[in-house]
Amino acid sequence: MVQKHEVSESVVRRLPRYYRLLQELERQGQAHTSSRELGKRLGMTASQIRQDLSCFGCFGQQGYGYSVTELRENLERIMGLPQLLPAILVGAGNLGQVVAENVRFEQRGFRLIGIFDIKPELVGNQMAGLEIQPMEQLEAFCAQQKPVAAVLCLSKEVAQDTAEHLVSLGIRGLWNFSHCDIAVEHAKVVTMHLDDSLMTLSYKLHNL
Repeated sequence: MVQKHEVSESVVRRLPRYYRLLQELERQGQAHTSSRELGKRLGMTASQIRQDLSCFGCFGQQGYGYSVTELRENLERIMGLPQLLPAILVGAGNLGQVVAENVRFEQRGFRLIGIFDIKPELVGNQMAGLEIQPMEQLEAFCAQQKPVAAVLCLSKEVAQDTAEHLVSLGIRGLWNFSHCDIAVEHAKVVTMHLDDSLMTLSYKLHNL
């Protein structure tokens, strides 16, 4: 049963790691696993694995472990992956093209239904099987198609204002690639900082 109480952000961030590993075990034909094996493969303790999973219910059996397929399916439901949420992408430049054409949205809980850009030279082009639309059509599109999430691939100068406008149009979640932190009310924001990842690697290499 999917949990109803608040779960910490750190636990939520670990769920995709568990999910990817379970997918890999399935591809390898493995039927069962244990918290010890999962922890060993992920560099975590078995106790932490059990504690994280217990936030969402009871899985597995003592002395038997977890069914790989059942646990993977439970994580799918917990993360809402089978219920594809309609999403749009705003900013069809180089970064937007990489995201639109390489992210497997439909395997990750979303369905990309619209792409928008302000540049006339991009409008009308095809990207990821969709025609890039002008920003002037955004409001009418949202009113008709009712997307609930948006991917932002914009310059930091316009990201905040665009985010606020999108929320006013009914967007409830933002995946932000705009190289800045944005804050909006009544919406969830996940910001991707590539620079942060590189600096984290630098720290780890200097502190081996």
